[in-house]
Amino acid sequence: MTTSLTPARERLVLWLLALTQFTVIMDFMVMMPLAPQLMTAFAISPAQFSGAVSTYAWCAGLSGLLAATYIDRFDRKRMLLAVFLLFNVSNLACALAPNFHVLVLSRAFAGLTGGVLGAIGMAIIGDLIAPQRRGYATGIVMTSFSMAAILGVPLGVGLAARFGWQSPFYLLVVFSMAIWCLAAFVLPSLPAQLDRKTPLARAVPDLVALFRVPEHLRAFLLTFVTMLNGMLVIPFISPVLVGNLGVRPGDITWIYMAGGVAAFFSSRFVGTWSDRAGRHKVFRLFVLFSIVPILAVTHLPQLPLLALVCLFPFFMVTMNGRNVPLQALMTTVPDPRQRGAFLSANAAVQQVGTGLGALLGGLWLRTDAAGHISGYGLNGWLAAGLSLFTWWWVAKVQEVPAPAALRSPA
Repeated sequence: MTTSLTPARERLVLWLLALTQFTVIMDFMVMMPLAPQLMTAFAISPAQFSGAVSTYAWCAGLSGLLAATYIDRFDRKRMLLAVFLLFNVSNLACALAPNFHVLVLSRAFAGLTGGVLGAIGMAIIGDLIAPQRRGYATGIVMTSFSMAAILGVPLGVGLAARFGWQSPFYLLVVFSMAIWCLAAFVLPSLPAQLDRKTPLARAVPDLVALFRVPEHLRAFLLTFVTMLNGMLVIPFISPVLVGNLGVRPGDITWIYMAGGVAAFFSSRFVGTWSDRAGRHKVFRLFVLFSIVPILAVTHLPQLPLLALVCLFPFFMVTMNGRNVPLQALMTTVPDPRQRGAFLSANAAVQQVGTGLGALLGGLWLRTDAAGHISGYGLNGWLAAGLSLFTWWWVAKVQEVPAPAALRSPA
């Protein structure tokens, strides 16, 4: 299925998908630095706060799995607009939450809706963009993580410090509605998959069938382990910087901004490079490159802030450099008729890997009376070992040959 777009409109669609993902990523990321304010506002413990954060990941995984049963039954544009609107409602509910229980329910609803948006976006890329150009397209969409680190989280934290913890969620509501209105005009209708509607009674058997295809299972395992090894490290960077190195919480913003800027400018280059050199090759190179920053971040000596600001871009660029060719590769694994279902299931696997990585990564970390965190080095060695596994395993994940209609020159 293809829809012919002018180059200008194609770029606009891709940046629109990137902005959509920006709101989802900011919604997830901004919760972390709001921990002190939320714990005070609702009189909750750190364990209760982490439960609210993990609720999002588990619900996002569940929604991605359920979406695999229906995502290919509906027009991509209509589905994205409907789910994005519900996601916006969840942010409004978070901002208006009168107590912690309502906040947790709102975070669960945000996960249920946000967990589907990424899969819909990747399915649209698979429908619109020829296989040999999907690395380029994925590189644009994945600048969303960088934009969240550069702009979204610092702005949200700044607003929260001045106007209260609710203000980042109000900001997301306003920004998301502006993107929603633009999407309603810009996104093309993609109804071609509707000619193969299957009875609802086949939904669950078809979902089970997705997990019986060896090629799919190999791809799911690659996604799962890649997310798992990243989340063994990423959620604990800020607490370790503050507790072990004495970095002031306010200075964490500069470290993440430096990494976000570097990842923003590298994403499109990595995407184009993966189209030319091959997704497997570029993924493998960045996996190898990422091992050194992973071990460096998890074994940091006492360093000045400037040195940390200079180091973090290497970590962000290599971690993001793995994900760009990985996501582009995922669009080429399934049969085009199953692309939406496969990518929804893959998004669910991704969220499970994210949640499990964060959970396992915290099991052996210990905090002493002075706030010093021990055990983080073990996370680094485990993440490095799992990275080497993905370097070997990616060769087993093969692309499905594209139909002739999709083979267009780059």
